[in-house]
Amino acid sequence: MTGRSLGFCLLILGAFSCWTEPSAQWNVTDFGAVGDGLTVNTKAIQRAIDTCSATGGGEVIIEDGVFVTGTILLKDGVTLNVSNGATLLGSDNPNDYRSIDPFVDATGQLRGKCLVGALDAESIGITGSGTIDGRGDQFTRKQVEKTLLRLGQELVESTEDIREDSLYAGGKVSKFDRPFLLRMVRAKNISIKDIHLRQPAAWTIHFYQCQGFSVDGVDIYSHANRNNDGIDLDSSTDGTITNCNIDSGDDAICFKTTSPQPTENIVVKDCRLSSEWGAIKFGTESMGDFRNIIVRNTSIHDTKGGGIKILSVDGANISNIMIDSIDMKNVEMPVFIRLGERRLVYRDATRQPVGSISGVTIRNITASVSREQDLRLFPTTALFITGTPGHSIGKVSLESIRITLPGGGTAEHRSINVPESEMEYPEFTKLGATPAYGLFARHIDQLLIKDINFNLLKSDKREKEVLVNVVQAKNQD
Repeated sequence: MTGRSLGFCLLILGAFSCWTEPSAQWNVTDFGAVGDGLTVNTKAIQRAIDTCSATGGGEVIIEDGVFVTGTILLKDGVTLNVSNGATLLGSDNPNDYRSIDPFVDATGQLRGKCLVGALDAESIGITGSGTIDGRGDQFTRKQVEKTLLRLGQELVESTEDIREDSLYAGGKVSKFDRPFLLRMVRAKNISIKDIHLRQPAAWTIHFYQCQGFSVDGVDIYSHANRNNDGIDLDSSTDGTITNCNIDSGDDAICFKTTSPQPTENIVVKDCRLSSEWGAIKFGTESMGDFRNIIVRNTSIHDTKGGGIKILSVDGANISNIMIDSIDMKNVEMPVFIRLGERRLVYRDATRQPVGSISGVTIRNITASVSREQDLRLFPTTALFITGTPGHSIGKVSLESIRITLPGGGTAEHRSINVPESEMEYPEFTKLGATPAYGLFARHIDQLLIKDINFNLLKSDKREKEVLVNVVQAKNQD
């Protein structure tokens, strides 16, 4: 990472130190909200937000009770404070949710609905030590049918005109739009602090084309449904994620770009992550670039997918990435880097050319790989890095890495031919096992290696390292 970029990221770290607590306060109960766990308070809470914004901004207070709501949208200058002992609870009625800036993701699912959102708003926040709960288990198709039958309603489906020709794998759009918990769209100067976020029906926090944001001290538990990401940073810039606990059914912290605009100038530090897919992930949606990003001083535990995944498959140019001081325990694959040629299109944008990956540094890593019986891919590999025959990865630096592996590879595994699968979904299980237990690197222009150690719990007959079409490999030990 260049000195200029590092200095910029340090500036971002301090950018929110001037954030001040709003002085004016508005209690939702003064607008008719009832915290009985039954009354749907969407209109009352929205009136409180609108009044707060219209009178110059301040804090909208939710305290002492369980307040059920559908979609509420933050407005300029408003901070939503859910205090200790209070819960903002998502309605189980899908018709209580609004869609803002809808899009189709890489799996062909329509997205846009949310519990708490913001659209083109500035100087907004969500804080307090209370809970926002999305009741995601109520948004399976079967459960929604039961809810609508009980309410005597029919599902109001989206009328969005969605292109069928740009979808993942050519599939049809699924318009069953499970709501995100928090969704910020083209917002500026956002602070999310100390809140407990629980059980959304899909992603937990989504920033899309946002500028200037801070997520600090937030606790996320997200396992109620499918696609339960923790925090998604999508075509967004100038932000920090610090001191967060994230336990997610899908990616914990995911950098993505569902538009050609980049995700850049981000610092993640001092977080604790657990995931069933990827703890720190770049992609898979990756039309716009990823650059000037630091992830450091973070622990990862009990992660069934990859600890660190860096994936450019839809045209993203990934550069100036520093991942430093990461401790992993019980992780399926510590590092997976993939440059692919899938080239999906989102939001009717122009299809991008194949992207690139260069200027990636991964250092000061300790990791223990999951037990043999818990692995989806066996025998596994500690560091798996691959481009394609027509598009090589640029420069990758690996330094001060200690990884313990279960071993178990046989002599027959030495002859494995790893498929190229340039157009395939970029997951290491789809590429399969490799002939190396430590490092498998393929189609790379420059690979710098320093102070890397692999510890085997039992014998592995494969090679320690296998390099294929690596133009310059420099071991600096």
